[in-house]
Amino acid sequence: MAEERPTTWILTGSPENFAVTRERGFTVIGMKERRRRQAMEMEPGDRIVFYLTKVGAFGGAVRIVSELYEDREPVWPGKPGSPDPYPWRFRTEPEVVLDEPAWVPADEVKDRLEHVRKWPAEHWKLAFQGQLRTVSDADADVLVERLRAAAGAAA
Repeated sequence: MAEERPTTWILTGSPENFAVTRERGFTVIGMKERRRRQAMEMEPGDRIVFYLTKVGAFGGAVRIVSELYEDREPVWPGKPGSPDPYPWRFRTEPEVVLDEPAWVPADEVKDRLEHVRKWPAEHWKLAFQGQLRTVSDADADVLVERLRAAAGAAA
């Protein structure tokens, strides 16, 4: 019987929130208040891939290394005028993270992602709306392979 692979989650967030996560060494990540149910499904060993709004690119991946915990201390700026404490948190460790020039444009990998095929081709960006979603193992492989390639090219 094959061993089950950890789940890969896409976390959609702003480049500003990603910068704060970077400043903290990619050691903590938080989910929005309304994402509690999904956060409860996440487990140590799961991967989080960052999709960055405004620029439409993937910035890196981390692994969850703790159980879920609640913390309402403000960390991330969130949307102006609509602050969210991102209270559902995990300790994380970086798997592969990129500096801005090396971010992977989503339109370079979208045609290889099963997840994106759920939407009409002209509306593929809908695949990354909303803060959190899971992707298949095949999509996880595509994303991590491309992130590692970009990290290697930037080195």
